Amino acid sequence: MSILASVEGDAPVLEVNGIQKAYRAPSGRLEVLQGIDLTVTRGTVLAIYGVSGVGKSTLLNILGTLDRPDHGTLAICGQRVDRMSEGELARFRARRLGFVFQFHHLLPEFTAEENVMMPLLIAGRSHAEARQRARAELTAVGLPQRWEHRPAELSGGEAQRVAVARALVAEPELVLADEPSGNLDHRAATALHELLGSLAEAKHQTFVIVTHNDRLASIAHRVMTLEAGRLSPVR
Repeated sequence: MSILASVEGDAPVLEVNGIQKAYRAPSGRLEVLQGIDLTVTRGTVLAIYGVSGVGKSTLLNILGTLDRPDHGTLAICGQRVDRMSEGELARFRARRLGFVFQFHHLLPEFTAEENVMMPLLIAGRSHAEARQRARAELTAVGLPQRWEHRPAELSGGEAQRVAVARALVAEPELVLADEPSGNLDHRAATALHELLGSLAEAKHQTFVIVTHNDRLASIAHRVMTLEAGRLSPVR
């Protein structure tokens, strides 16, 4: 059962119609996505569940504007991002999207606080504001005493929490997470799942999480499976 209340009646944050994606393979053309249709409203946590290699990361990269579909349309917050130039997409991602990956991808030479500050500094915010926001976000993810620690001084679960804080610090409308607990042990993974659920509820942000972990899928309002290039609802 979902630990979050159902969200109804909010405006669409994500609208996908007829997304297709294929790659060349030694055996011929590999059809990875074969007509994806999807609408996600504000404040919803959507889990896309599927086995490894089914195309979940490909779909998430397209939803996050890191890759382009071969066919179909993609709108985020009412804007047709599939029509944007690369420069426009880079600016859009910085303002409107947050990302959490399986590996935290923290910059090793910077502290936890500095890593979380980075999206705000890139967006042109002042150093003082970025520091204040970073500390507030690190406190929200349960790391109020780890601001000055570098990634090598953090546990795997703590580093992933810093990555979550970095994804949320600019208050993006849409947060995309790719197997965010896939590199953690069971205890750290469970703690991260509970954290994502509580943050989504508190902030009323929209999350799309791709995973093969059924425990992570359990925090979602909606669960869909990706199989044979198509999405099907589970609940």
